[in-house]
Amino acid sequence: MARIADTELTPQVKQQIATLLAGEPDPTLAGIASWADELREHDPDLGKKSSRWHYVNLGEHDCAYDPPADCPDGNCVIEALKQQTALLADRSQPLDVRRQALKFVVHFVGDIHQPMHAGYAHDKGGNDFQLQFNGKGTNLHSLWDSGMLYDRHLSDDAYLAQLLKLPATPAAKPVLPPDAVAWAQASCRVAIAPGVYPTKDGKEEHVLPEGYVAQYRPVAEAALRQAGDRLAAILNAALGTP
Repeated sequence: MARIADTELTPQVKQQIATLLAGEPDPTLAGIASWADELREHDPDLGKKSSRWHYVNLGEHDCAYDPPADCPDGNCVIEALKQQTALLADRSQPLDVRRQALKFVVHFVGDIHQPMHAGYAHDKGGNDFQLQFNGKGTNLHSLWDSGMLYDRHLSDDAYLAQLLKLPATPAAKPVLPPDAVAWAQASCRVAIAPGVYPTKDGKEEHVLPEGYVAQYRPVAEAALRQAGDRLAAILNAALGTP
């Protein structure tokens, strides 16, 4: 997702990102993409504070978004993405604040386009729905996060080339603030669609059915392309000419 976005950034924005990420071990969008998931190890306090910023549970009420119930005190991916984008775009903010905001924005755009991050609360976005996939134990969340993608056995460069062949996402106007509510609701509708949770004879099926990956991996890949295009649009707007 981050590498897709990188192909669509303006030269000015690439320079802004280089300035923000100077000194990072891997000063690229891909290099910071997993930073927010690693906070619990490197910065436990911020990791705990931001733990609810990665998801929003909309599945139980047919993907409608009720901020007081679904995002108390702004603690969900919808409001976190808006807040961090605003910090990134605010050039009066200190460099370290904007650097951190950039790291969050890159990660949260990916999260909000992963259907299980906007799915059901009762199983923690599929984390508690156990599965057997290729003879190994996993869960539905992990399957959609990476399992179906890694099953292609492509290198990062080859996968990027495949994703860039998919139709580009039409740019929304205005880009800022990001339309995070609509993005989360679209993800939720995928998560709760019939068949996404495997069943057999009307009961939960915990061995992944034949044909599941062939049916749903294109959905996950389309979401990745969409996320990359939208991340690029956000960054071009937030970091471009004021």
